[in-house]
Amino acid sequence: MASLIAAWSRAALALACALAGAAAQAQAQPWVVGQVAPLTGMGGTQGRAYAQGMRLHFDQLNKAGGIQGQPVQLVVVDDGGHPDNTVARTRELLARSRPVLLAGFMGNANLAALLGSGLLEQERISLVGYQGNDTQVAHAPRVFSTRAGLQDEMAKIASHLAIVGITRVAVVTEQRADSDAVLQLAQTAAMPAGAKPVAQLMLRSGRSQMAAAVDQLNKSHPAPQAILLIASSPATAAFVEAYRMESGTAQIYATSDSDIEQLATRLPPELMSGLSIAQVVPSPYRVSMRLNREFRDALAAQPRSGETPASYAMMEGYVNAKVVAEALRRAQPVTRERLGASLRNFGPHDLGGYWVAFKPGSQFGSRFVDLSIVSASGRISY
Repeated sequence: MASLIAAWSRAALALACALAGAAAQAQAQPWVVGQVAPLTGMGGTQGRAYAQGMRLHFDQLNKAGGIQGQPVQLVVVDDGGHPDNTVARTRELLARSRPVLLAGFMGNANLAALLGSGLLEQERISLVGYQGNDTQVAHAPRVFSTRAGLQDEMAKIASHLAIVGITRVAVVTEQRADSDAVLQLAQTAAMPAGAKPVAQLMLRSGRSQMAAAVDQLNKSHPAPQAILLIASSPATAAFVEAYRMESGTAQIYATSDSDIEQLATRLPPELMSGLSIAQVVPSPYRVSMRLNREFRDALAAQPRSGETPASYAMMEGYVNAKVVAEALRRAQPVTRERLGASLRNFGPHDLGGYWVAFKPGSQFGSRFVDLSIVSASGRISY
């Protein structure tokens, strides 16, 4: 009898262990966050850095036990920067990995293509965080930006111009679908600060087109004291080079579409000197608030971290991952619809000196904008 009881006890213990193990395994299934972004091509450096920034925070979370005991897994797919690929790769990612959220997409045209495809509505999934400032994307109901909008960037630049006494401004934009809306935003931002647009130019691709734009700008009367440049990194680099080579002397202020790290690889320090860029996340190079310190500590803790230098794109990815993590915490038990509701009612949340909140009718979670200036040595100063 005793042997039967002992055998039964062993069997019960084995069954209990098996059930506990199965429960633990089920509990450990990760929340999948999907990113479709350029890992190759002209935007590859930014895409890889953004993904690395998100991984930094997710790794921190997972080492501490995840969210409600479940890890967060980032699945990244390369679209090469091409809008058609963005849609196709997103469709594949949704079918294969079944993410609960999308995050960290890049490019105005890419975002427009994704919204035009209807995938977000069909899949009832939200996109948190994107690099771009297309005015047509601003009010998409399932898209949540963790950075400031273009209007806030322009207002910051206009405020600075007023402080330094600059009133004559040329507005230069890259050709884009919402060019008229961008020009209107620029004029609206400049008026309260007392600045007056003295020229408006649109950049088109091609060396001859760029030269023609620079020539037209140099013939403007009165001559602009400053240039407000709204363009991607490649177009910004081409314009700055052409303008400076023609002895253009106006101060150039660029929006966050221009990535300082990309420009540094395309332009020599003497051409970049004095360039000012609006930044929508805190500096990855300074330790001025708790967020900066956490980011630097997370990067230093990574194996072979020196091979992946800090950058603004990496910092933005880190910020985005913190917002994603908080949305997951607030949406328990997690479903795509609960996450959408969590984001739509995302009250003010402090990431460490950088606040994020989403309100009805506004998809911009932050109003943080800082200005960085490139020194004569090609380094960023403030």
